[in-house]
Amino acid sequence: MSLSYRWVIVAAGALMTCVALGAMFSLAIFLEPMALDTDWSRAGISSAMTLNFIVMGLGGFAWGAIYDRYGARIVVMTGAVLLGVALVLASRTGSLLVFQITYGVLVGLAASAFFAPMIALTTAWFDKNRSLAVSLVSAGMGVAPMTISPFARWLISAYDWRTAMFVIGIAAWALLVPAALLVRQPPKPAADDAASDLAADDTGMSVPQALRSPQFIVLALTFFACCAAHSGPIFHMVSYAMLCGIAPMAAVSIYSIEGLAGLGGRLLYGVLADRLGVKPVLITGLAIQSVVIAAYLAVSELGQFYTLAVIFGATYGGVMPLYAVLAREYFGQRILGTVFGAVTMLSSIGMAFGPLAGGMVFDAYASYSWLFIGSALVGLGAVAVAIAFPRLPRRELQPA
Repeated sequence: MSLSYRWVIVAAGALMTCVALGAMFSLAIFLEPMALDTDWSRAGISSAMTLNFIVMGLGGFAWGAIYDRYGARIVVMTGAVLLGVALVLASRTGSLLVFQITYGVLVGLAASAFFAPMIALTTAWFDKNRSLAVSLVSAGMGVAPMTISPFARWLISAYDWRTAMFVIGIAAWALLVPAALLVRQPPKPAADDAASDLAADDTGMSVPQALRSPQFIVLALTFFACCAAHSGPIFHMVSYAMLCGIAPMAAVSIYSIEGLAGLGGRLLYGVLADRLGVKPVLITGLAIQSVVIAAYLAVSELGQFYTLAVIFGATYGGVMPLYAVLAREYFGQRILGTVFGAVTMLSSIGMAFGPLAGGMVFDAYASYSWLFIGSALVGLGAVAVAIAFPRLPRRELQPA
């Protein structure tokens, strides 16, 4: 198999993350029409998203372990089938509890089958330009709000929310199942080269040893703090802008600009990481993220929000894929699926923490000031932890 096929893997991974994460996050589009049609509480419907994060974290760990043992295709094919089933069932449910199970649990479990396994597979295909390739796969997450969400809104307007969710489920099957069939493991080198590559790449750690290692602890804490820092400001940005006097539609556009900037940020940070090294680029990005979060306290005009949205979106979008590259560097390919799945699980907890904390802060003070102050401090904590990243003796001591 030609090594040019690696770009097919990247394209398939980007499509999968776009469709799967887009379907999951489109719940925000369904919230109002569902509440009006069913009389279910908004809190009850929204709780499905909380379940998504929790299940996605646990699922990412489990799917990563399965990937290490059986490869990527069986994982993503299972996720593709399960996602369509979950969306179709959720569109037909007449009970809030059943909806929370089908959408909150099954969709979260299905969505988690794509990110960690496809990221791990991509790192196996690439020796050069690895950071860029991983960033391109991750870019599917940035495309999702500009594709799946508008498609869901159009379907709801043309038909109703049940039809819209049903159609998205069918579309998920139509797109993801063929994409899963394109997934291949990288070609195996000749026996002598394979033995040499395995010796160079394998750290000799078992999974329990890796999960107790300083490398894993620092990586996991940095990823957790990074997500906890930016998730609250992202989730509450529209509400904060409206409190500052920005019109509702203009406030929504700030969120859209962040997502668009995230696409460019993934490419920029991926290229820089390949040229300058992953750790210095990650630490710099985390520092910029923290400063920009704090800077939101000083803005009040739409132009100022747009400026910060470009920097903020590019930064948090750019640093997210770099954790997978570091995981590969520290732990090698053999156990990468399990290790990165565990790291992703902790990052999902961080993502779930930010919106909840922001809501609690606003309920207590009728202001988002402490959210941005606290998030900036958590972001600085991520920088401090990232500085403690151990060196990479496995790579640095390799003979030229």
